[in-house]
Amino acid sequence: VSAGKVQAAQAAKEQAARDMRSNTKLVTTAADAPIDVMIVLQPMNIVQAAADLIHSPVFKKFPDVTVALSEGGIGWIPYFLERLDHSYSVHKAWTGADFGSKMPSEVFMEHVVLCFISDAVGARMARDIGVDRITVEIDYPHSDTTWPRAPERLADDFAGTDLTDDEINRMTHLNAMGFFSY
Repeated sequence: VSAGKVQAAQAAKEQAARDMRSNTKLVTTAADAPIDVMIVLQPMNIVQAAADLIHSPVFKKFPDVTVALSEGGIGWIPYFLERLDHSYSVHKAWTGADFGSKMPSEVFMEHVVLCFISDAVGARMARDIGVDRITVEIDYPHSDTTWPRAPERLADDFAGTDLTDDEINRMTHLNAMGFFSY
């Protein structure tokens, strides 16, 4: 491999990293808000990052890239996708947004792996979201982890659903094995 090709590959990698960085700021509230507020709002930060990502040039420049959104849950996804498509349909004429022949929700779901630690609402809506794009995460050793009771907690989340064993297996391990070539 020539030095020029190596430099070009490195430049492309660095550009991808710059393109994927979000300029989103963390959600902030009152200056004297307790730490609990930040913890509760953590998924809101992933929503902002998702909006930044779908409107960035990343998926056009790198059509084969897949991005995992971790530690944000999945219960918000249906509304986000609905809002994404609505905003695009209503405002694209003046914003200049262009997703070609697809809706932004389609592009998002083609490129994003969705992860959750414990999310009973998300589990109930898994089919609406797309079971094949969902993975479970444990988040150990962070404070949001469900470890060492992760299996029991997931069983509680799935108990409120009529998901099949196959769908649960895909979300709990098969999807991750496929996405991450394990």
